[in-house]
Amino acid sequence: MKDFNLSKQLLWIVIVIFSVIVLALGYLLPSVLVPVYENNIYNILKQPLDLMNDSDFNNYEFDSDIAYLYVTNDGNIIQSTNLFKVIKISSKQILSKIDSTHGKFSYLGKTYYYTSETDNYVTKIAITNDNYIIKIKEEIINTIFPVLIFTLLIIIGLVLLWSQLLIKRVEHLKEKVDNLDNDNYKNKFNYCFNDELYSLSNSIDSMKETLKRQEEYKNQMYQNISHDFKTPITVIKSYIEGIEDGIETKEEGLKVIKEQINKLELKVHSLLYLNKLNYIKDLDNIKKETTDVSRVIIESVEKFKLQTPNVKWDVNLQDKKCIYRGTFDMWEAIIDNLLNNFVRYADKSIKITIKNNKIILYNDGPNIDPNILNDIFTPYKKGVKGQFGLGLSIVKKTIMLLGYEISVHNEKKGISFIIK
Repeated sequence: MKDFNLSKQLLWIVIVIFSVIVLALGYLLPSVLVPVYENNIYNILKQPLDLMNDSDFNNYEFDSDIAYLYVTNDGNIIQSTNLFKVIKISSKQILSKIDSTHGKFSYLGKTYYYTSETDNYVTKIAITNDNYIIKIKEEIINTIFPVLIFTLLIIIGLVLLWSQLLIKRVEHLKEKVDNLDNDNYKNKFNYCFNDELYSLSNSIDSMKETLKRQEEYKNQMYQNISHDFKTPITVIKSYIEGIEDGIETKEEGLKVIKEQINKLELKVHSLLYLNKLNYIKDLDNIKKETTDVSRVIIESVEKFKLQTPNVKWDVNLQDKKCIYRGTFDMWEAIIDNLLNNFVRYADKSIKITIKNNKIILYNDGPNIDPNILNDIFTPYKKGVKGQFGLGLSIVKKTIMLLGYEISVHNEKKGISFIIK
């Protein structure tokens, strides 16, 4: 890859643009204007013919670039004194090239223009060379080029100045990117314009803050996971030692160990499932599948009813068709994790309603602190009563993958989760 910095690129762009302008104004424009010049020549040639007679040719010395021929009816040809100066050709040869009232012809690499007029059996002809057009072209070029060169110098100066400012800002952005992981880096660059680079600089700042929060969250999550997994392991270890020392009976110890293993297994499965959601590759196929969510809800309610004998369950499925995108297993994970959360906090009532293409799940437990309301779907983020886990994170992630939304609201008494 060639070393071609931004300043050189901009300079070459200016040179190319300038070359195109020079070509257009210096060469193409004069050529395009040739028909206009020719019409002017024909008008200039025609005007004197109406006033001219044979005596003019005998008594007047012509010193302009226009020559005249006066052809009588009997074939007598009178020519102006400057004819040979204008065109080095005999009058008879000129007459052989004239076949209309006006036109042009080429001779020895030059172009000649003529206008003829017949009156009272006399033909009067005015003829000139292309010096007029050549002169006009030279005047245009001589006028345009100094202006273009002066303009080019100004443009190059402005571009070089602008490119230096641009390069400084780009280098500053590179410096910010290089120091994304450096907390001691101080941004001292001052932007004068609110443009795309300023927006990019702000985006880099936002990305740095996001990465910093993610790193803090990751560290906190590792600590919480370690704590969450350490507790059942510690209990299992303690009961094993108790059984070995004869402090606990084998039957009681095995019962507690089995409970802790089940809890640990559930946590491991949840963690694996959440990680799996991040790497689902056949999402399109999953979205093509549909599930009757009412059947999932009914089966899940039957499972959790046994855990809450003092809670009233109210299931109201108003929609005739409760068909939603996703597999049965995914919706079972969503409903089970929500109800597992509900049975932990519900006081006396849990309601599930499906109407107007919305799934509304309500429990009359305590309200959620508004300060943590937006974080309850974050994995291992402390939630209600200091609890943390993966259940609601699995719910949120699965619903988003299926193209739905979930929101949580504090009611006057209790909380509601709405899937739509």
